[in-house]
Formats: sequence, C-alpha cells, structure tokens
Amino acid sequence: MAADSPQDFRLRLRRDGNALIAWFRDKWTRRWFRWLLALILAGFLGLFLIWAIFARDLPSVDQLRDYEPPLPTMVRDGEGRPVHSYARERRVQLDYDEFPPLLIRAFLAAEDKTFFEHGGIDYPGIASAILTNLTNSGRPVGASTITQQVAKNLLLTNELSYRRKIREAILAMRIESALSKERILELYLNEIPLGRRSFGVQAAARAYFDKDIDQLALHEMVFLAILPKAPEKYGRARFEQDALGRRNFVLSSMEKNGWITTAQRDAARAMPLGLTGSGNRAVEQVGGYYMEEVRRQLIAEFGETAEDSPYSVYAGGLWVRTPYNAQMQAAAAKALRRGLIRYDAGKGWSGPVAKIEADDQWASRLASTFISIDYDDWRIAAVLSKSGNEARLGFSDGSTGILPSSAAGMIYRKTGGSAFSAMRPGDMIAVKATGNDRYALRNIPEVSGGFLAESPVSGRIFAMQGGFDVHLSPFNRATQAERQPGSTIKPFVYATALDNGMTPATLIVDGPFCVYQGARFGNKCFRNFGGAAGAGQHTMRWGLEQSRNLMTVKTASQVGMEPIVETIRNMGIGEHEPYLSTALGAGSTTVEKLVNAYAMLVNHGRQLKPRLIDYVQDRRGKVIFPRNWKACDGCNMKDWDGRPMPRFAPTGKQVMDPMTAYQTVHMLEGVVQRGTATRLRDIGVPMFGKTGTTSGPKDVWFVGGTPEVVAGVYLGFDQPRNMGGYAQGGSLAAPIFKQFYEEAVSDPQPIPFAAPKGIRMVRIDRRTGRRVYGSWPGSDPKSSIIWEAFKPESEPRRTIREEEIRPTRPARRQDAPVRQENRRRSDSDFLEDRGGII
Repeated sequence: MAADSPQDFRLRLRRDGNALIAWFRDKWTRRWFRWLLALILAGFLGLFLIWAIFARDLPSVDQLRDYEPPLPTMVRDGEGRPVHSYARERRVQLDYDEFPPLLIRAFLAAEDKTFFEHGGIDYPGIASAILTNLTNSGRPVGASTITQQVAKNLLLTNELSYRRKIREAILAMRIESALSKERILELYLNEIPLGRRSFGVQAAARAYFDKDIDQLALHEMVFLAILPKAPEKYGRARFEQDALGRRNFVLSSMEKNGWITTAQRDAARAMPLGLTGSGNRAVEQVGGYYMEEVRRQLIAEFGETAEDSPYSVYAGGLWVRTPYNAQMQAAAAKALRRGLIRYDAGKGWSGPVAKIEADDQWASRLASTFISIDYDDWRIAAVLSKSGNEARLGFSDGSTGILPSSAAGMIYRKTGGSAFSAMRPGDMIAVKATGNDRYALRNIPEVSGGFLAESPVSGRIFAMQGGFDVHLSPFNRATQAERQPGSTIKPFVYATALDNGMTPATLIVDGPFCVYQGARFGNKCFRNFGGAAGAGQHTMRWGLEQSRNLMTVKTASQVGMEPIVETIRNMGIGEHEPYLSTALGAGSTTVEKLVNAYAMLVNHGRQLKPRLIDYVQDRRGKVIFPRNWKACDGCNMKDWDGRPMPRFAPTGKQVMDPMTAYQTVHMLEGVVQRGTATRLRDIGVPMFGKTGTTSGPKDVWFVGGTPEVVAGVYLGFDQPRNMGGYAQGGSLAAPIFKQFYEEAVSDPQPIPFAAPKGIRMVRIDRRTGRRVYGSWPGSDPKSSIIWEAFKPESEPRRTIREEEIRPTRPARRQDAPVRQENRRRSDSDFLEDRGGII
C-alpha cells in the first residue's frame, strides 16, 4: 500500500489532536478528574522540591567504592620495626574478614539489630523517633541505621537538623544499592569516631585497652560498641556507671538475639571497664630530633595534609623505612646530654624554661605549651605559689607537688642570689621527684650542641641529637646550626696539599707566619692554639696530629686557597671564602655536612648523600620515593641458587682521589694514637678523628669514627659566646664521642681502614719523615717508626747516609738496661717470623 502523502499525515494528526482535546474537556467537567490531576501535579512538584532542597547537591556514592580514608604515616627503623607515627587521629584500616564476628554482633546489637534486613532505613525506628521528638522538648533523637551513619561520617557533616537527616536517608538508600552489606560494615567499623582521637575499632581498641581487636574479651568488645552513642562521655572515669549500664544493656540485647549465652552475658557483666590511661603503645614513639627531621623532609616532599598531596604525611598512609638505630640513638642522646650537663655543672640555675599565668586554669595552660622533657625522671612543672620555704608545683596532668627551698639550693646565675628566691608564680622549671610528692630543682643546660652518626659506606644516618630535648627546643643543631668548624677543617687543607705534590712525610716549619694585608690592615700574624711557640720543622703528619695552626696556614699559603675551598666545596662542607683564616676553620658548616665529609674520606673520596629515609611506600606498598628506586633482585631469595651474590654498584661521583682520602684517614688515625684525641685510644679499635676548638673558644668539636660508623659532635651556645679558656675539643667533645661509641657498639671489632689500590705502605721515622730500613713499627703508639701511606713514586728515596738510615730514638738514660728485643733486626728476620711473603 502506498505511503500517506504529507498532506494526509497532517490531516490525520490534526484530527487526532482535536479528539484528545475534546476528551480532556469532557473529563475536566468531572470533579474526580480535576482532583486526580491536582494530586499528580502536586506529587511531581513535591519530588522536584525534594530534589531541589535535599538531593540536588548530594555527593556521589561512587566515591565510597574506592574510598581511601586519611591514614597516619608509619615509620620503621633499620630492622623494619615500626617505631614512630605521624598522626593527628588514630586510624587503622582492616578488611571485613579481620573483624571478629562477636565484635560485629556487639555493634549490631548496640546500633542496628536489623542491619542485614533493611534497605538502609529503619522505618519503625523512624516512626518511634518522630513520636519521641514530638513529645520531648530536649535534644532530638534519631533512628540512624549503620548505613545512615556511614553516609553522615563519610559524605555529610554533623549538622543537627531534619534537612541533614533527610539527605542522610537518601544517601543511605543509594549506598545500599551500590555497596554490599559487608563493605558497608567494613567502612563503618573502620571510620566510626570512638573518642580519644580514635577512628575505627582497631584504633579504639589500642586507645582504650592497649590491645588489638583479636585480643579483646567480650566485655571489651561491647564497651567499644556503646561508644558511638557518646564517645566523649563513656570513656571518662566520672561517667563509669553510665558506661556500665549501657554496656550491660547491650549484653542483654545480644543474649536475647541468641548471639551469646546467658553464662557469657553474666561473666561479661561482672567485669570492670578496665580502661587504660592513653594506650596505643603498639608503636613506640621514639627518636626525638631524628623523627622530627624525618617529618620535615617528608612534608617538604609530599606535603602535610590531604589538600597538599594524596601522599601527605598526616593523611597519605605512608610507610617510611629509615636507617634509625635505637641503640645508637639512645647512646647519642645520653652522651650529648651528659656532656652538656657536665659542662654546665656548678654554674647555677639558668632561669625558668618559660612562663604561664598561675591562675585557676594553670593545668590547661601548662598542657597547651606542649613543653616537656624526656630525660631521666625529670619533669616540667609550673610554680603555682610560694609560701615560706616551700613552693607549690603543678604538672600538665593536673597533679601537684612541693619544692622545698632546701631542694632548690642553686644560685641564680643572672643575679647571684638563690634560685628559690628568684622563682615567681608562673615560672616553668625542671624538677626531679625525691619522694612523697617532693621535688628537687634541676637545671636545663644553657649550652647546647648537636650530634650525628652516619654510615661511611652508604651515608645512612643512624642517630641524631639536635639539642638537650626536642620538646624544649625543636631547633635541630645537628642539621640547622651553622657553626665554625675550627680545626676539624684542617684534614681537607692537608688533603688538598696531598693532591698537589706533598706527602704525609713532607717537612713543614712550625714557626712564625705573617701576611701583609695592605696599608690599612698591615700584617696579619697567625699563631698556634693557646699561643704555643713554634716547634721548628716537622712532618705534615705531626702538624695534623698536634693541630698546629702555623703549619696549616703555611701549607695553605703554599698550595693556594682556591684549590682548598674547592676541596671544601666538593666534599659538601659549604661555600667558603679563599682566605687563609678559612684554613683554620673560620667558615661555617653543620654537624651533618662535616660528618658526611669525614665519611666520604673513609669511602675513598666517593660522594655520599646523608640520608634519613631509605624509601617511602604508599598505603598499597608501592615505592614512591626515591624516584629512581629499584628493587634488589635476588637479595631476598630463600636459598642460594649457585649464582654470584647480588652486588650493589658504587654510587656517587669521585670527588677526591681515593689515595688522597686514605692518606688523610691514615694521618687522622694518628690524632687518636698520639695527638689531640688520645683519650679515645683505649677503646682499642682502629679509629680516626679530629678535634676542633674555635676562637674564643666559642665551639668545641670532635668528628671521627671507624670503618663502620662516623660521628660528629659540637658544643656551644646558641648565641655564640666564650665557653671559657679551658674548653677544648679534646676535653669536652671527644669524651662525648667516646661514651657514645662504647654504648652504641656492643661488640666492637678491630676492623682496619681499607686502603685503595695503589697505596704503598712504607716505614718511616715519624719525626723526620725519612725512610727506615732494618727496623719495624712496634705496638707503642709513640714509637719512632711507623707505617706511612704514600702514592706510587712519592715515598722517600733510598739513601746511603747513615744518619738518614738510622731512625731517631729518644735519649736513653745511662743506667737503663739494654733490652735484647731492641737490637737491630734485618728485614729477612721480620719476614721469616711471619712465614715469609704471602
């Protein structure tokens, strides 16, 4: 049949339209039709208004499918143990299968018994809540299901209004259609706020009971289940009876539902709450300055909050592996603190740490300062009042104590009067308990300093102490304080000389040395430390061992300051000016930079970058820092496959000749054996190092170590001033290093410093630098014959002159017996004793 023409189609359309209009006019005359139409329009208008008012700007439920909650950053030590966390909230994420079934039932009994049956909204509960609210003028009650609580906690705010409740209900229905019941429960149990800054049941279990959830007893599980109703109430001691009543009600509900037996209910009801103080000892918060420096570096790399980066420190859930060594850190903190106290002893009380208002709000004021101390059993207290011979003290936890005037017997160093009479209400002071709520005054040393220990193989930082206590002063003097290095810079002056044709046996005159500085300034004359007179001609080794300033500046003048400051720059110490005073440590650097430079000497001049962070993983375990990180294939094999063991290729460029670096280390071993750091000699292992004392003296230093660990320490006032004429690196700084090493290394092994390829070990007379034949170095560190390290073709030449062959010896007393073992022995005798040449 032929298709209708356009004209026929228009006629038919007009005819049908007229019929529809006629039908509508006919129906409109009937009342029921008008009411039905009005109801339909009202319904559509109501739906539109509901959408416009409540649902138009609701967040998408899709974000819950891959929801990533804010998680704290966890820090591990060198052995992989969690030792620190950066968190403003306690959070731990678990999978649904990891929650004990009894714990889930406890929450269902307390919050939503019909959870697995409803579609997101409990209509009978809503009706009951509406009835209650109409008859009650107090706070409105709700009937939120677990799904609605997920919607509120993760997608909405805590606004108290009917509008929020309606939006919550709409979202709950959407969530039920998008997620499984198990996923909804998993989100709920991980994210519900339960007080004590804890979110989720695992974090709360740690906060309230110091347990993991799989260790909780029934009564403890039920206690956690009652917290969503009033987390800040039930967790407080004064509301214990309310908490017990609510807990027992939930236990009865569980028994009625058949989830526990009557015997289980009765046994649980008989148990006390059993709450701990603050809990959460799963991660030991350690490290002080070390972990604070790690935090700074992480924030610089990833940001602080979720707004900064998905890998932020306080929300990204990072896992950070560090070289942190607990034993070394404890030894470093203890050694530096004792060194500071030792120097400060007898100087009197330095005054209050800070001040607060000593009013009725003193406890909160004291706590809000966040000033504390982690040393021995010292505490920070506020002086609340003074009466007669006693002062009343207050502590941040609200407790109080008494400070008798007899226990504050120091003088106040600023006035010369007694410390007790100088105290005023509001002063924050350090005290130590003596018993019966009585305390004795302690002094925070005014002098400070920094300490750092590093691996000379990898640059990994094992320990760091940036002052007396990070809670008193967060300024890290190991990484942030720029100080004059003093004589600790001298090894790099001599290393430059070794690169420019000199040797450890080169003779240098220890005598007057002046430089003309122009008509305005005239001559600048240098002198040895303490004004010691020149000692004549000696070897470079002797000049470094005895830290002779005149020999150092003469060497610098001969070599030129430009190559010396270039060496200092290449070793990462800093940008220094090419003045002769720089050769004596007039520039500035940090403990971290200087320790790293000494570690590079042990590393044969190969560049190291000091690092506190080995690598960073995101919450799923992917390494995201450093950028070029690669896994070591084969390093974690269970069994050896017969192939060569994995080897790490050397990293870092060569910034100093390896033989020069070793020669410098070898000379610095002499500083410990017979120089300015001989107090370290009795440790009994191969060790190198250099002391330093700056003008004033304002700073004292020691930097050195072994083939396994290099460490450095300085002491000085934050605002540099004279420390006293007796202050020297050998007497103040070196003992700190010694205490650190003895406590940090449990079983020290005598591992020698490895020499690079090409080094020639030659016997010389250490006083004259001449080559020695027929005699051998002894065990006495002050022996006239020593082994010296030379580059090829740089060692002293043979000679036929008797006075140059024979080593110099100290004059022998006329009545001293001639010892048989001191007779001259031939080289062949020596080699024969040792089984020949191997």
